[in-house]
Amino acid sequence: MSDNASALHQLHSNVRAEADSEPEQVHTGPVTKETQIIAIYGKGGIGKSFTLANLSYMMAQQGKKVLLIGCDPKSDTTSLLFGGKACPTIIDVSSKKKLAGEEVKIGDVCFKRGGVFAMELGGPEVGRGCGGRGIIHGFEILEKLGFHDWGFDFVLLDFLGDVVCGGFGLPIARDMCQKVIVVASNDMQSLYVANNVCNAVEYFRKLGGNVGVAGMVINKDDGTGEAAKFAEKAAIPVLAKVPQHEDIRRKSANYEIIGFPEGQWGPLFAELATNVAEAPPVRPKPLTMDALLDLFSAETTGRDFVLEPATMFDMCGKDDVVKPTLEVVYDSV
Repeated sequence: MSDNASALHQLHSNVRAEADSEPEQVHTGPVTKETQIIAIYGKGGIGKSFTLANLSYMMAQQGKKVLLIGCDPKSDTTSLLFGGKACPTIIDVSSKKKLAGEEVKIGDVCFKRGGVFAMELGGPEVGRGCGGRGIIHGFEILEKLGFHDWGFDFVLLDFLGDVVCGGFGLPIARDMCQKVIVVASNDMQSLYVANNVCNAVEYFRKLGGNVGVAGMVINKDDGTGEAAKFAEKAAIPVLAKVPQHEDIRRKSANYEIIGFPEGQWGPLFAELATNVAEAPPVRPKPLTMDALLDLFSAETTGRDFVLEPATMFDMCGKDDVVKPTLEVVYDSV
């Protein structure tokens, strides 16, 4: 075996050994780092931006210094916070400044309301780039602006639930956050995404990561209980249940903050703020696909259906299709 082949074989052996080894238990004590950086994941449209806008506003009303960063290419995380106004994105501002030969400054990309500081990373135009790569580029700009020296109590990152892409999995993969929170509802799609996030946390733990899951926020809770059952089986706590209520839906649609301490929904978001701050990151137990389906009734999922194999007649209208083989057959000597 050549030296290169031997080295490659050894590398593969080391990677397999590392992947097979049981990771250390995630730290479950209180978070001691001065700034808590928390990544929030969930299916698109599940209400992450609504939850984060109200959560960050409540935290600020409680005297915390909070930075909210939208990491979704749709750039809509801060829309509710700013009354429906679009926030200039870091990617767009950076591109324009670069063409003008200028440097990006904090005031170009960071805005505030009610004690909350907020910004949007943004992303490429449709068909002109990778959203995940845009996330990576955005954080590179933040680091140049001094991200690691900013004195916030909490930094909340709003991410898409698709952690298959390296860009959206960045906080987990690079230990950029201490803990992850998932937002879901009582539906299969959002719980599938939540389970994927738990799988991602476990995967990166095996590669030496230290990020854990702090819990789940159940949004648009209709009382059917599937999300709560998922959280129990995945061994993560439920941090809050936001009910499916017409007042919440209407105010959210009108870009109204409901996380006021003195408002109707103030106690709900005050409790969520406390739970988010105090919940330790834990190691989740991702569910198998069958276990995920078992959270729902057979009538909903159709899992009592018996698979019927297709036949060649189904495919071609006849039982046998003979095609010449490309295999080379040598006569025996």
